Amino acid sequence: MTATLKAEEQNQLQLVEREEMDDEDDLFEAIDKLINQGINAGDVKKLQDAGIYTCNGLMMFTKKNLTGIKGLSEAKVDKICEAAEKIVNYGYITGSDALLKRKSVIHITTGSQALDELLGGGVETSAITEAFGEFRSGKTQLAHTLCVSTQCSIGAHPGLSAPIQSLPSSII
Repeated sequence: MTATLKAEEQNQLQLVEREEMDDEDDLFEAIDKLINQGINAGDVKKLQDAGIYTCNGLMMFTKKNLTGIKGLSEAKVDKICEAAEKIVNYGYITGSDALLKRKSVIHITTGSQALDELLGGGVETSAITEAFGEFRSGKTQLAHTLCVSTQCSIGAHPGLSAPIQSLPSSII
């Protein structure tokens, strides 16, 4: 029975590793896929000779840089870029969609009204906020306060209004 459980655990671990590998493979599309989109194999070879091996990498180059590759005209580069855009989904969104995303941003209180005011209502979700300063300037205290604030129910308690030191020890 124990051997069977260990074998099942190993199979599950292997399945998880394979799933993770599949996700990583999806991140980068091989430049060879351009051939299926009607791009000449010789042009794909020129891109590979220039050090471009993925469609994602191709999308990072400007058209000016790509026309600098010997044998690629401006018309060919336009066609190659269009084909790469079809393969690679960068997830561009419209301005209206971006506005809707911004409206769903929540501000988490820092526990200090003055700091919240400076930050425009608190620390925003869906963003990176960096706190830096001298030793013993309160960076860790701020991090702990934000941890507690985010665990409070958004509907019932939209953040804490009291500093973390005044909270009962059972919450901390």
